[in-house]
Amino acid sequence: MKDTALENFSYELVHTCKQTGARAGILKTPHGIIKTPIFMPVGTNSAVKTLTNDQIEATGAQIILANSYHLYLRAGSNLIRQFGGIHGWMNWNKPVLTDSGGFQVFSLSNLRKITEEGVEFTDPKDGKKHFISPEVSMEIQQDIGADIIMAFDECAPYPCDYDVAKSAMERTHRWLERCFQAKTNPYQALFPIVQGAFFDDLRRESAKVISTFDAVGYAIGGVSVGEPDDIKRHFVELTAPLLPYNKPRYLMGVGTPEDLLDGIISGVDMFDCVLPTRNARHGSFFTWEGKRNIKNKEFSYDNRPLVEGCDCYACKNHSRAYIRHLWRCGESTAATLLSIHNIKFLVDFSQKCREAILNDEFGDFYNKHYAKLFSRKQDD
Repeated sequence: MKDTALENFSYELVHTCKQTGARAGILKTPHGIIKTPIFMPVGTNSAVKTLTNDQIEATGAQIILANSYHLYLRAGSNLIRQFGGIHGWMNWNKPVLTDSGGFQVFSLSNLRKITEEGVEFTDPKDGKKHFISPEVSMEIQQDIGADIIMAFDECAPYPCDYDVAKSAMERTHRWLERCFQAKTNPYQALFPIVQGAFFDDLRRESAKVISTFDAVGYAIGGVSVGEPDDIKRHFVELTAPLLPYNKPRYLMGVGTPEDLLDGIISGVDMFDCVLPTRNARHGSFFTWEGKRNIKNKEFSYDNRPLVEGCDCYACKNHSRAYIRHLWRCGESTAATLLSIHNIKFLVDFSQKCREAILNDEFGDFYNKHYAKLFSRKQDD
């Protein structure tokens, strides 16, 4: 089955690193180009938490995410459509990607019931019942109008039995066909999603099945659901090379600097994660030596920026001591400044990875930074 959006999107694999096979590419969308590998900030409710659009743009973000499940519930996809879709609704003129809601429904646990037709669930905020099928998911995402939309899938938990994983994977494949049949907008690219939980043979099977759909790009789902880092790393390394070589590969919900290094060296092109802003709301910030926490007493009189040489607004204008002071006083500006830095750090990090790939030096880049980034895991 072929996505009609192929006429309005293109992907060029610009270079493959001779050291590692890591990839640098250009994905062209109706709202602009995306230079991969790329980190994509998450704006779940059509806003990146604590930041304005100007602040997001200043980080160099090329694309942001919104979540169709949350936007369907509030403000409502019909209302967003009346405002010209997500771009008009939030006044953002660059590309947008929406998740289908499959993972959010999965996370509701006892509040949802999965059948072949779709998923019935209860909104935990107001107790109302809702139903999303592949067809409804496509309708919601087409109303929202993101450039890249995701297939409606069933995400298996970690850990789970083989039969549970296989059943969820096979349903995901059947739902994928229904998604392609229901999608009608040629200016939206529909990405299929690999499932199969944490079983090698299922992952191989799922990658093979979804690759039979001629799509603009493909996604790896069902990781970062509670599994240990080494297991996540294994399944990313296993799965990414199984997807079409000449199409972008998107690793869903994964985005620490260490995850970017592991994903990129395995052949992944696109990443997203809520951690930059979530960590910021807990006082954490990214550095080249791992994660630090502004709450630590050592920063009380520290006149240095969060990271030397970083050109984000926070680092150019404020000291660690000042941001720590704001945090201790309960000022929300502290979380805003840390969010700006964390997003800028990951956007820049992905582009430094790209530069290393283009120079055939990504293996050296990986080895230089990987151990340092793991050195402060205790600050998580």
